[in-house]
Amino acid sequence: MTSPAERFDLTGRVAVVTGGSRGIGRAVAEGLATAGADVVIASRKLDNCVTAAEEIAAATGRRTLPVGCHVGRWDDCDALADAVYDEFGRCDVLVNNAGMSPLYDGLPSVTEELYDKVHAVNARGPFRLSALIGSRMAEGDGGSIINVTTAGTLRPDAGDLPYAMAKAGLNALTLGLAGAWAPKVRANLVLPGAFDTDIAKAWGDDARARIGEMNPMKRIGRPDDMVGVCLFLASDASSYVNGAQILVDGGLFRTL
Repeated sequence: MTSPAERFDLTGRVAVVTGGSRGIGRAVAEGLATAGADVVIASRKLDNCVTAAEEIAAATGRRTLPVGCHVGRWDDCDALADAVYDEFGRCDVLVNNAGMSPLYDGLPSVTEELYDKVHAVNARGPFRLSALIGSRMAEGDGGSIINVTTAGTLRPDAGDLPYAMAKAGLNALTLGLAGAWAPKVRANLVLPGAFDTDIAKAWGDDARARIGEMNPMKRIGRPDDMVGVCLFLASDASSYVNGAQILVDGGLFRTL
């Protein structure tokens, strides 16, 4: 019988993390590398990816590959998939984590450009990457697709509606992917609540404190809080978990 430690071991596997240079993505990339995976860190700014890749390689001893990629651009997604397979010849884990949620002054102020940009990064890019990499996973040894959305898709409000709509599309994509290449490729969904990332910093300290006080855990999430659940979904420990929707929100949305 395989030991629990062996089931979580990612040695010999390759993981791609979009939005991997900072915040949740940075923490997850290092967590997967610590578990033995070689990691591809993709984000819009190549310099940030290089820094993160060097730090993760130094901390874990794993191979890392920084790739500049704007996931909202179709051709960038194609180039990222090709870079992964050119470098490693395989991909075992895809974490679609990149996201954006620009502030706006009321729904009528949302421009077509803002709406399209938010949808492209949060939904269209993950669709393209999943189609490209998921199909190659199915042709090879299989793999795990992990889509990071938001608890706000379950209770959206007017303050970030284009973002919640796009992430809700990613929720639907995940459920469709769970049957697309099964049983070789699994797809699961992680829905974080309020986390201490760049998006939350834009709210201001007072708002973050109020949101934290509302939470049963009396704080907002930290990027490291996402590592365990993503490692579980990436590994053989979750080999029978497919199409799951996992809240990581400290219990704030427990009444749903």
